[in-house]
Amino acid sequence: MGERSLAAKRLIVCVTGMAGAGKSTAANAIAGIGFTLVNMGDVIREEATKRRLDPTDANVGSLMLELRRVNGARAVAELCIDKIETIEDRYVVVDGVRSLDEVETFRERGRVLLVAAHASPARRYEYLRSRGRPDAPRDWDDFRVRDGRELSVGVGATVALADEVVPNNRLSLDEFRHKAIEVVKQAMTEVEV
Repeated sequence: MGERSLAAKRLIVCVTGMAGAGKSTAANAIAGIGFTLVNMGDVIREEATKRRLDPTDANVGSLMLELRRVNGARAVAELCIDKIETIEDRYVVVDGVRSLDEVETFRERGRVLLVAAHASPARRYEYLRSRGRPDAPRDWDDFRVRDGRELSVGVGATVALADEVVPNNRLSLDEFRHKAIEVVKQAMTEVEV
């Protein structure tokens, strides 16, 4: 199938949300039903490794902002497009979309379903602290700085304008995964891809 033909039939599920809301959990669940996963944070961490930066929240966050400042609001999405164009699957899930410019970049390559994971600040803080990654917030103030950075690049708009929102405050992990899969399967039946 030609590249243009495949792009016209491709479904790209873009998963957005604030840090700790469950984006990766939702994206991994969606990948489990046959979608190829592309993680925007991994793309930035790969770039950090190339630049010999430690993958701390501060370094990864600064690099994300620098990439966008130097190469424009679509910079990280364009790095992901490079990966997507090598994928022959017609179903792709992108973990970590942070702006409407990025959504628009993906729309140029296929039909997009924008799914937002949403959780309260307290729940997100607990989750980020418990997962043990080097970019975990040191304290509440560090967490608020991270939220401010995420909001500055447009996450609030992607959550507000999402096609579907999956709440993650009172659901168990299995219920949350199931809900993420359910909204994607519903979208797949509603619109022929």
